[in-house]
Amino acid sequence: MSHDEVLTSVRGGLGVITLNRPQAVNALSYNMIGLLDEALTSFETNDAIHAVLIQGSGDRGLCSGGDVVSLHDSAAKNDLAGIVPFFRDEYTLDHRIYAYSKPYIAIMNGLVLGGGVGIAVSGSHRVVTDSTRLGMPEVGIGFSPDVGGPYYLANAPCNIGNYMALTGTHISGADAVYAGMADVLIPDARLDELIERLEDVQAANEVDNILAEFNQPTPSALETEAHWIETAFGQDSVEDIIAAVRETAEQGNEVAHKALKALQRNSPTGMKVALEAIRRAKTQTLAETLTQDLRTTMHAVAGPDLAEGIRAQLIDKDRNPQWSPATLEEVTDELVEAFFQPVEGIDDLVIES
Repeated sequence: MSHDEVLTSVRGGLGVITLNRPQAVNALSYNMIGLLDEALTSFETNDAIHAVLIQGSGDRGLCSGGDVVSLHDSAAKNDLAGIVPFFRDEYTLDHRIYAYSKPYIAIMNGLVLGGGVGIAVSGSHRVVTDSTRLGMPEVGIGFSPDVGGPYYLANAPCNIGNYMALTGTHISGADAVYAGMADVLIPDARLDELIERLEDVQAANEVDNILAEFNQPTPSALETEAHWIETAFGQDSVEDIIAAVRETAEQGNEVAHKALKALQRNSPTGMKVALEAIRRAKTQTLAETLTQDLRTTMHAVAGPDLAEGIRAQLIDKDRNPQWSPATLEEVTDELVEAFFQPVEGIDDLVIES
């Protein structure tokens, strides 16, 4: 494996992991997943390291997600066997981070999308900044949130998770704290100073104290919209959600107007599967959600929308995906249920606790 895509260093008692694909906003390649796992093992077994920090190179963000462009051919050919190792290893890594034995500090500046959420929000200490733009935009490429996303979205207050999943919107650092997907908000200008302080950590509990010292919380704009989001995105079906959002938009609410446009643009199948995945995740552990994610992902790979969404949004960039089915009414309950069933020829993900 080329180690250039993930850099590691030891700074005092801090093990530092740097994602190093700045030209792609550090999108996760399959190579990077293996390198991240190796780094976690190295740092976990080193008694001189008391905490681990992950950051992205460049100034555009921690991680823009999985490198889905590289997966397009497999999706277009319905090559499940060729694509499943990427997702199986990615989801296993996400859970490893969640259960990691040392403090795992994610610096979530800039873009933190999709697979970036999987390696950041799963950590014990989630740091957002004034540049953070966090989101699960999968429905825009004919997919639905994975990497454990439904678990975090299900636990967000006021149906904010349904709003994020169905619209694919990016939220701010303050919004991420409100949604329970981050712990502290620290100005970008103080990140270097924060990391320098963390180098001196000698015990795990010191991390909490240092982050609290740097924390500069700001009001969440999303929280001010929660009164209508909770009602609108708590409806029983995507169709009913759209009707409720339209009603709010017609009253002059700009956030609702933008949400309505997204709901009308995104994959009908992706949105219905996302809503069902979040509902199921409300009673699941993260491990159970990740097992569910592998099923829904492989069914998406086998279906038409994922390849079409990647083509339209990321390859040809005509921004005109032809979804199939094309309307919400055509996405039956039976079709949605099929996404949660075992995938022929693909073993379920088993995460050892």
